[in-house]
Amino acid sequence: MQALKETNFHFPEQTGFYRGKVRDVYYFKDKLAMVATDRISAFDVVLPRAIPYKGQVLNQIAAKFLAATANVVPNWVISQPAPNVTIGRQCETFKVEMVIRGYLAGHAWREYSAGKRLLCGVAMPDGLRENDPFPEPIITPTTKAAEGHDEDISREEILRQGIVSEEDYLQLEAYTRALFKRGSELAAERGLILVDTKYEFGKADGTIMVIDEIHTPDSSRFFYSEGYEDRQNAGQSQRQLSKEFVRQWLIENGFQGKEGQQVPEMTDDKITEISQRYIELYEQVLGEKFIPQDYASQPDTLQQSIAVNIF
Repeated sequence: MQALKETNFHFPEQTGFYRGKVRDVYYFKDKLAMVATDRISAFDVVLPRAIPYKGQVLNQIAAKFLAATANVVPNWVISQPAPNVTIGRQCETFKVEMVIRGYLAGHAWREYSAGKRLLCGVAMPDGLRENDPFPEPIITPTTKAAEGHDEDISREEILRQGIVSEEDYLQLEAYTRALFKRGSELAAERGLILVDTKYEFGKADGTIMVIDEIHTPDSSRFFYSEGYEDRQNAGQSQRQLSKEFVRQWLIENGFQGKEGQQVPEMTDDKITEISQRYIELYEQVLGEKFIPQDYASQPDTLQQSIAVNIF
């Protein structure tokens, strides 16, 4: 299996280019084309090897959820001309990521188990076990770093620093809760629990809209509903669909993105395993058979799909 690690396209009317951790973004006058590559990041570090079909999985899951929530919150999408490509409106991006957590898992659990009861200025009650639900979902924003690590930040600090105006921030919180509620309903239809997720927002022509991806394995965590209560009562790990299994493998092999740490070797078998897990998540979340597209050996097909649809 080949992986699409990066693209290097050039378009006549292109005004800019940005390479993120996972996506290659081509800017035009008032639009952008976002290519979801097969790069994978963890702990804000891009890992050395890419994962075949990962970009297609992310882009197609995001496409479904963006379409399904367009009547809840406006979004940036204009079209999706290829499985790895989304064309959308250019927005002025808010420099925070809105993280919302319905359950005590992942980063929140790591902080909680270290004795902390305040996360991003939000109190977490005593007596919770890993993967227990919060009394109600909590919003724990992070800064959106151009480079390096995103950092936890409170609502109060966001407003104090003027990162987002109070009026806009209250709208971001309302949209975050509305998206999480709808995403949870859609997940439940597939026998899943939406545990936590993050949303990014921007503004175009005075309208706030959700941008980038939503409800993908890179931005979200899902549990299987069936057996959830039994596993909690027995103190067992939850069956989950997310990128957390990659993070856990890295932690077990001595890597958490800290200075001086080396990324463990990702063998061909490990790459295949991760790819298969992403495909499993796609099929479980969407209830559809995954049909792989080999853009790694045909990047010109992606370039053409952008050129035809951007102008």
